[in-house]
Amino acid sequence: MNQQCPRLMIAALRGGAGKTTLSVAMIVALRRQGLAVASFKKGPDYIDAAWLSQAASGPCYNLDTYLMGADQVVRSFSRHAAKGDISIIEGNRGLFDGVNAAGEFSTAELAKLLHAPVILIVDCDKVTRTAAAMVLGCKNLDPEVDIRGVILSRVNGSRHASVIRQSIEEYTGLPVFGTVPRLQDLPFVQRHLGLIPPEEHSRLRQALERAGAIASDYLDIPGLLRVARSASPWKTDAFTKPVRLVRSDEEPVTIGVIKDSAFQFYYQENIEALTDRGAKVVMISALDEKVLPPVDALYIGGGFPETQAGQLAANKTFRLSLKDAAEAGLPIYAECGGFIYLGESLTIGDKHYPMAGALPVKFSMEKRPQGHGYTTLAVDRENPFFPIGTKITGHEFHYCRIISQKEGESYTACSVERGIGIDGQRDGLCRKNIMAGFTHLHALGTPQWAGALIDRAGYYRQTKLNQTQYFIRDRSGLAQNERVGL
Repeated sequence: MNQQCPRLMIAALRGGAGKTTLSVAMIVALRRQGLAVASFKKGPDYIDAAWLSQAASGPCYNLDTYLMGADQVVRSFSRHAAKGDISIIEGNRGLFDGVNAAGEFSTAELAKLLHAPVILIVDCDKVTRTAAAMVLGCKNLDPEVDIRGVILSRVNGSRHASVIRQSIEEYTGLPVFGTVPRLQDLPFVQRHLGLIPPEEHSRLRQALERAGAIASDYLDIPGLLRVARSASPWKTDAFTKPVRLVRSDEEPVTIGVIKDSAFQFYYQENIEALTDRGAKVVMISALDEKVLPPVDALYIGGGFPETQAGQLAANKTFRLSLKDAAEAGLPIYAECGGFIYLGESLTIGDKHYPMAGALPVKFSMEKRPQGHGYTTLAVDRENPFFPIGTKITGHEFHYCRIISQKEGESYTACSVERGIGIDGQRDGLCRKNIMAGFTHLHALGTPQWAGALIDRAGYYRQTKLNQTQYFIRDRSGLAQNERVGL
């Protein structure tokens, strides 16, 4: 059904221009007006999405045509935009920055795909009239991109703001919807992968309140809302929820997800892909829980094990229980930070921290990224989850590398066609029912993943049940034999 779907794409001329701060500010301001906001993040980023989710008080969904394909992006947006009164989509990098000179997979291409009006954030540090030239260049480079207005960021006083506003409005014909000065008390703190995640922020509520104050003081929220409501109608019934893969009378498998301040990088749709198909998902903390609870499979996402290495290492009982479960054949799928945690140790500087020890590898945290960008993997060896011939699209961003590996105890299941993976050639380390690597995948781009994890969980549970029944029968027979003196 076509219906009005108010929406805005928040873009910029470059990365680090303040998109996340101002997107969060807009969402907080819109929610204060009583509007339900559906939030989206262009690209594979987890941290910005987590902040948008906090501001919207609901899940943020990533939209990435490389990871998911255009059709899945449209379906995902249609499904989730229908739940809000307005959708805010934060872009990534510069408006036209993609993987090649044609800007493939850029924010601009996503804006065109979603027919979303674009608000362009311009960092005004050390420029005046040149800002108008940059905006005019964006407007003329691809007229199909619907740029509707500008927000000026990091302006240095009222005179500076006035000159830039007048130049942009005169030479581009675009309105200015906000003038944000240099702020010394920005609510978000940078780290090597971007902002510090909300899970680690010591003053989360205060940060969101400060973002809301920025919107109230410096942004034209009514004007932005009018632009959003002028977006073309959108078909919001394009998504059909997948049929559950279990019978109504069948006990669902239980899939544990380790989620805490060390492991926080999960796409919302990865979790939903499991629950939509009938799995019961339970959240587990590797920092606080003493032992791994009973589960039929385990999913460990990425995050910052390096910032919590001491606490992870100190929770010895949990580490040992996870290792024991892995040795017993528990199906485990792990990405990046989860991969590191499954190893034997993590070295940071001159300190060495023991990890779970389920994989015979040791890791070291380096000062420079060891892998950064989109990845494509080709599955070419048997493994617990994917048929040979499967193509996996994903991304990687890690500072860690393997510094030692015991030969003969594990193997890699994937060749790297794009990206770095473990060593520039291979990724997807396997041992028993474990598959782990540096690549993060998206469930909509690799739809086999959720069903495979559930299937493996069901097989594992049935195997345990059969073993238990055999043990009970065996013990019963033994007791009877003992009674008759045999």
